[in-house]
Amino acid sequence: MNNWNNFFYCFILGASLLLSIMGVWFTRILPGHDHWSKRFFLHYFLFMTVACLAGVAEMMFYFFPVSFTVIYIVTLLETLPLSVLLIMLTVYLLHCCGEDLRSSRLFRVVLVLEAVFVVVLSGAPAFGNFSTITQDLEFSRGPLYPLIPLPMTIIMLLNLAGVIRRREKLSHRIFLSFLIAIVPMTISLIVQLFVDVFPLIDICVVVFSMSMYGLIMSDQIEKDLEHQRAIARQQQEIAHQRASIMVLQMRPHFIYNTMTSIYCLCNQDPQRARQVVMDFTTYLRKNFTAVASADPIPFSSELEHTRAYLAVEQAQYEDSLSVEYDTPHTWFRVPPLTLQPIVENAVKHGRDPYAGPFHIFIRTQKTDAGSEIIVADNGRGFDPADDSEPHIALKNIRQRLESMCGGSLTITPADGGGTVVTVTIPDTAADE
Repeated sequence: MNNWNNFFYCFILGASLLLSIMGVWFTRILPGHDHWSKRFFLHYFLFMTVACLAGVAEMMFYFFPVSFTVIYIVTLLETLPLSVLLIMLTVYLLHCCGEDLRSSRLFRVVLVLEAVFVVVLSGAPAFGNFSTITQDLEFSRGPLYPLIPLPMTIIMLLNLAGVIRRREKLSHRIFLSFLIAIVPMTISLIVQLFVDVFPLIDICVVVFSMSMYGLIMSDQIEKDLEHQRAIARQQQEIAHQRASIMVLQMRPHFIYNTMTSIYCLCNQDPQRARQVVMDFTTYLRKNFTAVASADPIPFSSELEHTRAYLAVEQAQYEDSLSVEYDTPHTWFRVPPLTLQPIVENAVKHGRDPYAGPFHIFIRTQKTDAGSEIIVADNGRGFDPADDSEPHIALKNIRQRLESMCGGSLTITPADGGGTVVTVTIPDTAADE
């Protein structure tokens, strides 16, 4: 071989060896593959690695003299794994189409052709009519040499026909990957029947490997897309569930009581009745807006929602419900429906109609870690170990705080009775 051929052959072998080793590595680390596909591609690239290593050893023989027997054994180690790869291509095609190997006529014919190839390749050294290797380690074709690559050529033609015939069963990406793997190799084997084109075959081996990467990546991409679609479906379901929860939060008796209060105020205090209508309208608008929002919203909007809700409740309970605000710090964001459900939970479960006036205190402050919202009341309080409805509502708020902005919610008893709920929003999520 001349220097240019040596350099080109070494380059192709190196590229093939690198691709095969990377294929083994990718197959082992990529998630999402089923057990059969992972095992198939692992064996595929291992066979290719053996063939490439045998090719490297064959190259070394051009620089270090060895016996003809050693050259023949290394040639077998290089050729037989490559022939197995062609059969594995058939196996993967049938697997992608959901066909059983045991009942496939294509697979049986391919196995017969592989057996013929092995017999011809093994017996070729005994007959000089196939090929010979000169004293200078140069390969020489004999008149019967085309019989050696002929079975492999037929296998590739059958694979090509099988892919075209089954194209409706294959995804577009996998169909193209099969064509990229089969067409160049088939053309090079046909040419090899008449003219020595070993470098062309080596190039086709590299293309063959790239197509296998294409099969791996297309399979991985399809699984990733399906995973993303599953996540999108889950998010949509969560959004629907959140909408359902918000609708349930608008308790029927709360709406009835509000409308009754407005009806009574129309004669007693028309001005206040109009104000309650406005507050109730604001409450409903904010509720529906919050249902449609999937991102944190300005705290000022959440505070407006809470004020509207409490104004409606005060219209019903009059002097038995008082509210105090101390909210100088509003320049941060919170998940929608954070403060209002906490306050509603306090009114619904903390107010004792037989005790004194129910007082709610809402305060915000800036801390070193971020922003805090504190909701304190003088109600009945509840046991932190309890698993009742108010705790479930606060647990849902806590989960949304953690997932949407890394925030937290704590519940502590207040001095002298009542409950204190503290919401912490870190600075990373607090900036508007």
